[in-house]
Amino acid sequence: MPTDKKFEKYAKLLNPIDDLMFCKMAEHKEFCEEILKVILEDEGLTVIEAISQWQGKNLSGRSVVLDAKCVTGDGRQINIEVQKADDDNHLKRARYNAAILTTNVSETGKRFDFIPDVCIVFISKFDIFDGGLPLYHIDKVVRETGQVIEDGLTEIFVNTVNYDGSKPARLMKLFTENDAYNSDDFPVTSELKSILKSSEGGNRTMNEIIEKLISDEKRESELLGEKRGREQGIEVGREEGREEGAKNIAKTMIKEGLSAELVMKYTGLSEDVVLALQG
Repeated sequence: MPTDKKFEKYAKLLNPIDDLMFCKMAEHKEFCEEILKVILEDEGLTVIEAISQWQGKNLSGRSVVLDAKCVTGDGRQINIEVQKADDDNHLKRARYNAAILTTNVSETGKRFDFIPDVCIVFISKFDIFDGGLPLYHIDKVVRETGQVIEDGLTEIFVNTVNYDGSKPARLMKLFTENDAYNSDDFPVTSELKSILKSSEGGNRTMNEIIEKLISDEKRESELLGEKRGREQGIEVGREEGREEGAKNIAKTMIKEGLSAELVMKYTGLSEDVVLALQG
């Protein structure tokens, strides 16, 4: 793993928009409460539970890992997601997350009146609607009458690229800019960010997260190699498993924001391969 000096340099480049840092910060319900008060414009909002990297499954067994699942004092179930790459249909991702969350928190036999309200807060490093605004509320509207339908699902998309001076836009600066802090408006976010980026204990915590990330990916590649070994011949299968596993590890590390230098060091892949995966 990185030396303390190298890791300290890398840690300073992490921000809450990065999965690694956000999921660690989201373990603190006070952090989730602070950002939800701003984005939902509800100063009375309370978060009574926050679960980082919550896993839910559908009936066919496909799982989803939510960056953060929160329960508010009034019973709402809220998923907060952070996304750096504009590489998928994120509107459908939000719809899927809402469906999985609803299914997993609903009690068998209860009337639909008692299905919990669900809110998706999607924070991205790109403007998904290209509208030039920092925040978008998605409403369900009857086409023929213009009537807004309230069915218990709220979707809010926030981005870090459009700044208009509003409080949500000011908060987004803390999510993306290395040296951005605002202890007056966002004391919890500022403090947690500072601890993880600058303190010895924070660096150690982030280092442990990266170690686990790479360890999990290596284990998956080993299992893949064993399976292919059984199917195609031990040595051929293991070699293919190692190569594909290294690429999977590299993809995960790239997604989490690690530099090409670190990716090459810990996967053994060439610079050309890593650059191709980054593209």
